[in-house]
Amino acid sequence: MDVLQPVALAGGMAWASGMRLYAVLFLAGVLARLGYLDLPASLSILENPWIIGLSGLLCVIEFLADKIAIVDSLWDGIQGFIRIPAGALLAALALGGHDPAWMVAAGLLGGAVTAGTHLAKAGSRAMINTSPEPFSNIAASLGEDALAVSGLWAAIFYPALFLILLGLFLLLLIWLLPKLGGGVLAVFGGLFGWTKKQ
Repeated sequence: MDVLQPVALAGGMAWASGMRLYAVLFLAGVLARLGYLDLPASLSILENPWIIGLSGLLCVIEFLADKIAIVDSLWDGIQGFIRIPAGALLAALALGGHDPAWMVAAGLLGGAVTAGTHLAKAGSRAMINTSPEPFSNIAASLGEDALAVSGLWAAIFYPALFLILLGLFLLLLIWLLPKLGGGVLAVFGGLFGWTKKQ
């Protein structure tokens, strides 16, 4: 039983969902509908034309919202409550044809991966969004678009490579998140006048 492809799909969907959940749903549905991706039965609903249409519409809304600094931060705040459980669910369902223990493990790990990706995305963008010029925000957003799509593409078509890159990303994330947390606190401290008393 080959588990490399479903494990990579689970990791790819969870990881990319932390940045672009609706793009993940749309791309997986379209690729499956066109015959390029063999989704497990537990995820076959993504091929439904209504789901493809709805996720495509939400993908366009997210694409536009993500390019406007204030809207992006508000969007990320709301989407954290959607992306993380959705990423966990997608990871679990990607292993729907395997042992239920694998599904539960994938859901737990997938939720952690999605949360880490979302926090890195939202934290870095909160700091970038303080810049008065719009170009850095738009460049970061386009970079995230490309990264999410190429990462999901790699998970589907080059699973071994994707899993190696995911492992490296998780190591980077362990180092990066504490620094992002400090940066975000400094940004909000400056905005709201929270300063340390000397």
